[in-house]
Amino acid sequence: MTNTAFRTRWRVLIPASLALTAFLLIAALAVPLHALMGERLQAVLTVDLIRQVASSLALFAGARLTMLILRQRLQLRNKGHRPVPKVVLDVISAVVYTLVAIVSLSLFLRDDLSGLLTGSGLVLAVLGFAIRNVVADVFSGLALSIEAPFRIADWIQIETLGRGRVVEIGWRTSRLVTQDSTYVILPNSQISRQKITNFSAPRAEYRDSIEMTLPAEIPVTDARNLMKLALRGVRSLIADRKSEIHVLRYSPQGITYRVKYWVPRHDREADCRNEVFCAIDRTLRERGIRIAMPPVGAMPEPEVEEVPGAREPA
Repeated sequence: MTNTAFRTRWRVLIPASLALTAFLLIAALAVPLHALMGERLQAVLTVDLIRQVASSLALFAGARLTMLILRQRLQLRNKGHRPVPKVVLDVISAVVYTLVAIVSLSLFLRDDLSGLLTGSGLVLAVLGFAIRNVVADVFSGLALSIEAPFRIADWIQIETLGRGRVVEIGWRTSRLVTQDSTYVILPNSQISRQKITNFSAPRAEYRDSIEMTLPAEIPVTDARNLMKLALRGVRSLIADRKSEIHVLRYSPQGITYRVKYWVPRHDREADCRNEVFCAIDRTLRERGIRIAMPPVGAMPEPEVEEVPGAREPA
């Protein structure tokens, strides 16, 4: 751990630790503190009230210290890897602070706590029905974070919605940046109902392909050797991954080949495809071979729409 990271870590943890220690001391020394107060303060601040307030504050300080340590652990464990989604940390924080709040209320209300929780449950049920779409987005975001079909920095394609690199997985929405640097915000509930293609998992590299049609006069073996020779000069492809060339079909225009090659990551796909086309085209032209083109048929004559009531000229 570097000195800067060490100082940042303890600059955050020390205040929470001191606050927790201070509140625990106040709760333990409630009786001496109450004796030092004046008569008016003693009538307002009883020993039990001092202990309850100090204990409640100590619980929140302990929760804060716990979350800080947990965030530090997760960041250190995932250093150099894909970061933990923000929504997961938010859910953990919400659960911890909710439990602390319930325990704190139990210190003050005791027997009245059950009635308060019942009334709060009814209010939450009404609010949940009113904002059911928001609730659906939130639970979908939580499910996406737990199941993790994609993570931050992954390149994904969401059917009918868009394609891009994931920059944030939030409570209600997930945010993508496309290859054209367009910022796309998508509701989580819509993402969960669509087909998701992850181009970065389980590995960043994957195989792409192009199709080319060459004249039938060129033997298949010669055509494949020429295209393999052209691919050797494409530096953007993964060098230790073998490219493949297969005959796809025969047609009146010639023989169609499918060239399969390995792309290092999704944002390089367009560049790799462009370089593959250029390399094969250059190699073929140097040997006087022209890529076969489909025949251009006659343009169909436009249909004349009849106008009601019109008569043909005499």
